[in-house]
Amino acid sequence: MPLYRDDAVVLRVHKLGEADRIITLLTRRHGRVRAVGKGVRRTSSRFGARLEPGSHIDVQLYSRLPEGQTQAGGRRGLDVVQQTESLGAFGAQLAGDYARWTSASAICETAERLTEEGEPALRLYLLVVGALRALAAREHDSTLILDAFLVRALSNAGWEPALRECAKCSRLGPHAAFNVPAGGVVCEVCRPPGSSRPQPATIELLIALLEGDWTLADASEQGPRREASGLVAAHLQWHLERGLRSLPLVDRT
Repeated sequence: MPLYRDDAVVLRVHKLGEADRIITLLTRRHGRVRAVGKGVRRTSSRFGARLEPGSHIDVQLYSRLPEGQTQAGGRRGLDVVQQTESLGAFGAQLAGDYARWTSASAICETAERLTEEGEPALRLYLLVVGALRALAAREHDSTLILDAFLVRALSNAGWEPALRECAKCSRLGPHAAFNVPAGGVVCEVCRPPGSSRPQPATIELLIALLEGDWTLADASEQGPRREASGLVAAHLQWHLERGLRSLPLVDRT
């Protein structure tokens, strides 16, 4: 049973039997991995507290299959957690703050949905770690951090919304309409029926979040922030083809 070690973020956990858990991890080098944490639900567990959602860990696992081999259907199967060391207990730091905890939950769920098991996803891993670290450090408003993560994760997945030019004809903007199925802002000639007309400050905020202009983002007002959150959520869920369970729970106030 080959051993391997990697840095990882715990995305999700669920119960297995009486004392075990199945842990979904986003690792630096091996992509999304599912592993069994044996006995982690017991109070005497050596590393149960490190395997909570949002935890950043150095983890040693052993694989039931040789490297590169998968089960029928392309699934990697369940590895087994052998050892963990904490690199950042982000989940524990955020658990007492509802707004930041729900934002972290949405980040973890999005990362799981945007990855395939066993496929390396280094850029997304770095985005997740950076977003959780910023939430824990309270560097910016939690909704801004969440929306910045979502729009950058969409860009990394190849679904970056058009914000400076028309999503259909590429005519340089600014443009007043936004259409989710079209892929972003649209000019008056290409504007499909039912397109929204966000405030100009909303599009400027989305550009700032995508490009990391936190001076502009932090100075934005609540109206554009709410509008930007709605557009990002709609754009994300359109491409995922179903909603995220955690997004409706995020505190936008």
